[in-house]
Amino acid sequence: MKILRLLLEKRIFGVTSWWSQKLRIKSSWIRLLFIYAAFTQSMVILIYLLMLFILKLRNHYKFKRRSVFDL
Repeated sequence: MKILRLLLEKRIFGVTSWWSQKLRIKSSWIRLLFIYAAFTQSMVILIYLLMLFILKLRNHYKFKRRSVFDL
């Protein structure tokens, strides 16, 4: 069961695991927050999908720092 959960966190979405790493709290708390917020407002689902899209785009575009010798 733990392997399946790790696979779903890392490979499919990863939004909650990314937030949990940044905020240094358990990812289960963030999932509960999203679930409770989804029941109260439907806009949370759109925000979650937007964060997913931004997170996936961020992994595809890595910006290099310019070297001193490229001047």
